[in-house]
Amino acid sequence: MHFDLADQYRPRPSFVHHLDPRVKVVVALAFILAAGLMPIGAWGGYAALLILALGASLTSGLGPIFALRRSYVALPFALVALPLVFTVPGEVVYHTPLTGWTITAQGLERFLSLMLRSWIAIQAAILLTAVTPFPDVLWALGTLRFPRLLVATIGFMYRYFFVLADEATRMLRARAARSGEVGGRRKTPALWQARVAGHMVGSLFLRALERSERVHAAMLARGYNGQMPNLAQRAMRRMDWLVILAALLLLVGLLAWARPF
Repeated sequence: MHFDLADQYRPRPSFVHHLDPRVKVVVALAFILAAGLMPIGAWGGYAALLILALGASLTSGLGPIFALRRSYVALPFALVALPLVFTVPGEVVYHTPLTGWTITAQGLERFLSLMLRSWIAIQAAILLTAVTPFPDVLWALGTLRFPRLLVATIGFMYRYFFVLADEATRMLRARAARSGEVGGRRKTPALWQARVAGHMVGSLFLRALERSERVHAAMLARGYNGQMPNLAQRAMRRMDWLVILAALLLLVGLLAWARPF
């Protein structure tokens, strides 16, 4: 196996690592919800949420920039909101000379708010997977009564995505072995390479489908009923209840401060 794209868990002897998985899942989801409910232009609220994320990263022993370095992956997806800069009416701050488009202060504020909320929310998901083994996350989701089909789908994606990546790597190696190079120049034409790439995609899809059918049949033969068995017995401690209560109260207080009712 050449790829291990699944496990992002970072074991540490920290207080956060020893919390119950249900606590960490609930707090992470509440944090993401609070980031999404923050009003537009609530810069103080965004700063407070960012400080909370940095504090959680420090408490878990991962360092202050662990989630920051990985959270930028969400910013390109937030660029879909870029048209808000031009479409939201308001005070004009810039007028493009060629296209005639206008950038408004209200549109720019809404766009930046969406970017910040996405960037801050993704840090909670990164920290959750870094301080909790993924099987424990799935167990917590099942215990919290999330739909079984959703939990099973996430679990299968986690377990078999890196298997498909390794299969694709072997296929690429086989293609490279059949594409000779002389003096650093590839002799095969680009059209042939494109046709082979198309065949590889189709072959990978068929292999993934066949493997999924074999895996499902093997799981049914071993008594699979739609939920992965988990023999671990966990009970919520007093500290777990205190942490979840304090975190929820803090997030509600931040929302009330940023969005007065």
